[in-house]
Order: sequence, then structure tokens, then C-alpha cells
Amino acid sequence: MNYGPLIFLGVFLTVASSWCGLVLIPQLQFGRQEPVRIEETGEIYPQARSGLAQQGREVYRANGCIYCHSQQVRPVGFGADEARNWGSRRTVARDYLFDKPVMLGTMRTGPDLTNIGLRQTSVAWHYSHLYNPQSTSKGSIMPPFPFLFEQRKIGARSSPEALKLPPEMAPPAGYEIVPAKEGRVLVQYLLSLRANAPLPETK
Repeated sequence: MNYGPLIFLGVFLTVASSWCGLVLIPQLQFGRQEPVRIEETGEIYPQARSGLAQQGREVYRANGCIYCHSQQVRPVGFGADEARNWGSRRTVARDYLFDKPVMLGTMRTGPDLTNIGLRQTSVAWHYSHLYNPQSTSKGSIMPPFPFLFEQRKIGARSSPEALKLPPEMAPPAGYEIVPAKEGRVLVQYLLSLRANAPLPETK
């Protein structure tokens, strides 16, 4: 007896059912989602990130930040994310509407960054943290990113973006440390990370 057609049919049905479960059904559930108007504020959420934040997103990805930081607040009962003040609600599919690819992360060596733009609004803090994480977070194991900054001679007056460093880390007299373009856009991306809108599906 020739079992070829039967084997082919079995393989075809297995592949087809897998495709329906992993591609088609999620597309039907989430593929048509659109931004919504928040009743309390009248704002449209989510909105596409600014051009600088989009550039910063590429710096974030290129430097492997995704390997140590997640961008996903878990629901109550699945972890202590809300208790840690990482978010006031769980994240849902609509939060990532304009993110391609979505950078959920693979592990949490460092804290979740879903709402870092709300938790830490100081640009100066972010610059200091990127240049030397120990200066803002004692005991941090995050590596420094000095290549996102440049040392330059002070002109007529100091740059308002110049880092305020302790004496042991300060540049030579007459010089200052300022963020390079990559550092500035990365901070703009971090400040854009805010997923706190009261969406209908999170109530």
C-alpha cells in the first residue's frame, strides 16, 4: 500500500494548523489594533515616537541593552513588577503598536524599562548613568558607555549638557565631557518609554 499521500496529508495538516495557531489567529486578534482616545485625558495613545527617539531606539538595540533590560510589565500574580514601581499596570499588545521590532527583552539583569521615562525624568541623570552607572546607582553591574560621550575643550562657557563628574573622573582642566549624538538620542528614547495610559483592555 502506498502511504505517500497519507503522510503528505498528515504533514500538510500539521504545518497548516501550526501556521493558523502561530500566525493567523494572533493576526486576527491583534493585527487590526489601532490607537485609542483615552477618555480621561482626550489624548490618543499610543503615538509614534519622535525622530530623535527613533534614532535612539537603534542605538539602544545596537548596544545590546535588550539583553539585560526587559520592556514588559507583568500582571499581578506573575511577578512583583507593579510593587517594584516598574509600572502602574501590565503592558498589553497595544503598547507596542508602533514598535518594530518589539523589544520585550530576554532577561532582567537590570530593571524593566517599560516606564523609565516616567520613573526618571532627569536628562542629566540619564547621562551620568550611561557614562558611569555606579555614580547614580551604587552596586550597579551595568557596564559604562563612555563611547557615547566626547571630551572637548571648554569654549566661552561650559555646555549645559556637560556632565558633573567627581574629581577622580573629571577631565583635565579646561575640558568637559558632553554627550555625543548617540548619547543624546539614546536618552531621548529612554525618556519616551511610557506605558501608563489607562487602556480599556487593562481595566
